[in-house]
Amino acid sequence: QVQLLESGGGLVQAGGSLRLSCAASGRTFINYAMGWFRQAPGKEREFVATINWSGGSTGYADSVKGRFTIPRDNAKNTVYLQMNSLKPEDTAVYYCARRSGSGITNSPLGYQYWGQGTQVTVSS
Repeated sequence: QVQLLESGGGLVQAGGSLRLSCAASGRTFINYAMGWFRQAPGKEREFVATINWSGGSTGYADSVKGRFTIPRDNAKNTVYLQMNSLKPEDTAVYYCARRSGSGITNSPLGYQYWGQGTQVTVSS
């Protein structure tokens, strides 16, 4: 049984930064890939970033490349989403997710465990 708990969301001005955290509890293995997704009202859930805990490989959506990073702290069983140069179009509920495999993917169908989500609002 795996539980993912997101935190760190809030209100930030355009151009600012925010750091989201995703702490995993329960039975967790370092070779499972992790991902961040976001969903704005009326829109489909979209891929943001992913990281392979065992290999250190990362991937990013084109819309956030160069602005967001997905660092990890395996000792704390936590992954982060560091968001810089935030734009109003980044406003969404952000979800962390875990795969049941080690390979990274940008498809939400490839992730079996999901957090409750945390709201990020970027004001102009």
